[in-house]
Amino acid sequence: MPAKTSIAVLAATAIAMFAAEASADSFELIRDRSEFLSLVDGRTLKHPGVSLRVTPDGGIRGKGLGVDVTGDWRWQGDFFCRDLSWGDRDIGYNCQAVLRNGSTLRFVADQGQGRVADFRLR
Repeated sequence: MPAKTSIAVLAATAIAMFAAEASADSFELIRDRSEFLSLVDGRTLKHPGVSLRVTPDGGIRGKGLGVDVTGDWRWQGDFFCRDLSWGDRDIGYNCQAVLRNGSTLRFVADQGQGRVADFRLR
């Protein structure tokens, strides 16, 4: 695989959600928009190579491996639903379960059935 393609695949994977095999036992499910906003408003979500801000007006902005990340989000039922772009690459729409353990937010893609990514609140 060419180096440019490898980097793009790695970055897309980082933004789309890194796979992790950690237990959810100590994580609590966030069930509504107001609780989610109370955690992320004015803070930065950090994951290795990724830094994101999620704003109350439905915006997502940041960087993923040095490339701009932009998007929109809304809360639907029990899920954080987002539509992301990484540079000129469309990452797409996905609704995710959000769980909290201290200053860590865990996003679980595909309505809680998919890949997992842990972000530290800063």
